[in-house]
Amino acid sequence: MAVITQPDQLVGRGRKLAHSPVKRLALAHQIPVIQPRRLTIDDLLPFPADLMIVVAYGQILRTDVLTFPRRGCVNVHASLLPRWRGAAPIARSVLAGDTESGVCLMQMDEGLDTGGVLAQVTTSISPADTSCLLYTSPSPRDQRGS
Repeated sequence: MAVITQPDQLVGRGRKLAHSPVKRLALAHQIPVIQPRRLTIDDLLPFPADLMIVVAYGQILRTDVLTFPRRGCVNVHASLLPRWRGAAPIARSVLAGDTESGVCLMQMDEGLDTGGVLAQVTTSISPADTSCLLYTSPSPRDQRGS
């Protein structure tokens, strides 16, 4: 088991190198962390896995990386696919006036958010909701799984 996350970034006025929240949590639980600029199969070789779970990684993964785990890669995507593929799906659903959003668990393939949807949870979007609110605290008022 390992966590793969983006390289540490310079943040704040002092432009100090900072760990991502993902890296801090992994280190706190003594989980190995790798931070390649561009993920390759060579980065994965020390970590043979049955499954890779991807959440907001920010890179399109190469085919050899997607097929390295025995069961492939699964993406946790913050929209109801296929409506909002790609970046900023929460903001796009709010800006479009959608009345429903959610999270999909999808099998990754070579396309951008084109793999099969394995499961989803939906939530309603009220006119007062903002993308920040939906992003930070999914509404328990109307969650439905499938």
